[in-house]
Amino acid sequence: MYRYDEFDATLVKERVDQFRNQVERRLSGALTEEQFKPLRLMNGLYLQLHAYMLRVAIPYGSLSSKQMRKLAHIARNYDKGYGHFTTRQNLQFNWPALVDVPDILDELAEVEMHAIQTSGNCIRNVTSDQYGGAAADEVADPRPYGEMIRQWSTFHPEFSFLPRKFKIAITASDNDRAAVRVHDIGLRLHKNDVGKVGFEVIVGGGLGRTPYVGHTIRSFLPEENLLSYLEAVLRVYNLSGRRDNKYKARIKILLNAEGPEEFARLVEAEWAQIKDNGIDLLRAEISRIQNYFAPPPFEKLAVESVEMNEQRAVDGDFDRWLRVNTVAHKISGYAIVNVSLKAIGGIPGDITDAQMEAVADIAERYSHDEIRATHEQNLVLPHVKKGDLYIVYKRLKAACLDTANIGLVSDIIACPGLDYCALANTRSIPIAQRISERFANLGLQEELGELKIKISGCINACGHHHVGHIGILGVDKKGEEFYQVTLGGSGGADASIGEIAGRGLSSNEVVDAVEKLVAFYRHAKIPNERFLDTYRRIGAEPFKEALYAAA
Repeated sequence: MYRYDEFDATLVKERVDQFRNQVERRLSGALTEEQFKPLRLMNGLYLQLHAYMLRVAIPYGSLSSKQMRKLAHIARNYDKGYGHFTTRQNLQFNWPALVDVPDILDELAEVEMHAIQTSGNCIRNVTSDQYGGAAADEVADPRPYGEMIRQWSTFHPEFSFLPRKFKIAITASDNDRAAVRVHDIGLRLHKNDVGKVGFEVIVGGGLGRTPYVGHTIRSFLPEENLLSYLEAVLRVYNLSGRRDNKYKARIKILLNAEGPEEFARLVEAEWAQIKDNGIDLLRAEISRIQNYFAPPPFEKLAVESVEMNEQRAVDGDFDRWLRVNTVAHKISGYAIVNVSLKAIGGIPGDITDAQMEAVADIAERYSHDEIRATHEQNLVLPHVKKGDLYIVYKRLKAACLDTANIGLVSDIIACPGLDYCALANTRSIPIAQRISERFANLGLQEELGELKIKISGCINACGHHHVGHIGILGVDKKGEEFYQVTLGGSGGADASIGEIAGRGLSSNEVVDAVEKLVAFYRHAKIPNERFLDTYRRIGAEPFKEALYAAA
């Protein structure tokens, strides 16, 4: 993992001291809430429906055990004993008292964490493939590039007040696990015909009121040109993006107004003027950052573990957990472990202080002290010996973190909705809970296969409903909570925006509606076909008919 240098440490400490003074002025009445708002947002502090919320940055999703224990300590001592992992690989505390926030930020700084650029019209926390450095299918570890972007973008004077918030994601696999095509900039690491590492640059993706899949504006960008090219994209956006209407201020609106070809031309013209100005990455600097992410000291192990196979033969629950929650590792004898934060009937993404400490203990002992947060609101232990998988499973089970549902129907993304958010129209959490309870049978879930349900409480789409195989959007209908269903979305390499199925459904109807869609899928599918594949094969109409039949 990257470790702070003296500049990082000084920068974060000075920001905490600055904000402590700003909070004191707000509490004394010297600042009004309106005057305080831009200051708190620059430090990741929101004012939600019932209380302040602090959003903590987890750059490219990587955490150490020490950092996770600090988050547990903060949850226990400054909040209500839990935190909430988000689709930006961040963690939110929903109930901090304003007077305590500077102390929380001080404590985060002790373990090289902060809340900088988790809000505001700036470059937000850079997200990445949660399997970086471990995945069998990756070209290279994407996280060092995330760190390079973090260092370059933090407090960048030119990009601190963009027309709107700006999100960058990186993947290093054709199997996109970072949803790069629905970000302001998506970067896909790959190799060209001569084996050189570089990026496909995808611009103009995004969800919200006007969802778009991004466009590739450069098929191959050499890695050393990464920062100068990003600067060119952001300069074009900063100069030409709309500032008169926040709903039309994102780069996706500019790109679609100009057209992808013209936008690419503008970027290339800007890049030609700045790329020789010394911002490009030297090989030595790339290597320096990559050294922070050097692989841990893996052991030489057999491909399979006799102990693991013996345990799976006698423990059916462990066998299912292995099939569903573990992924192939690039090193023989190791596995990647997904930790579900979607217990049946639970709140998606929530984790208690005790569970945080349990994960920290397991990671320290069995995963080379590494933890990853995912954009699907789960956690990952990236480097676990196959011979240790049974004890890891048992320890996760003791912490109620053993649900075998990764990628299945109850692995639901849901925003906090009207239970917390002042912008929401409807509740998201109770709908997610009721759907997971309806499909509580893990055997049935595994039989159904990959089925991604995503729920947003308003059009801002924090629950990514547009790219759910089944998406659910909360809408207000004359003061009542209704839900609009979309079908056929995907946030993967085959990214697509879901189609609206039809009329809105009441909160009493929506769970039954999901069950109808799943029942029709089971009837219509062919062997080994995912829900999304069936939808794309036969089209929307049969699903719509099934959804609204006898309604």
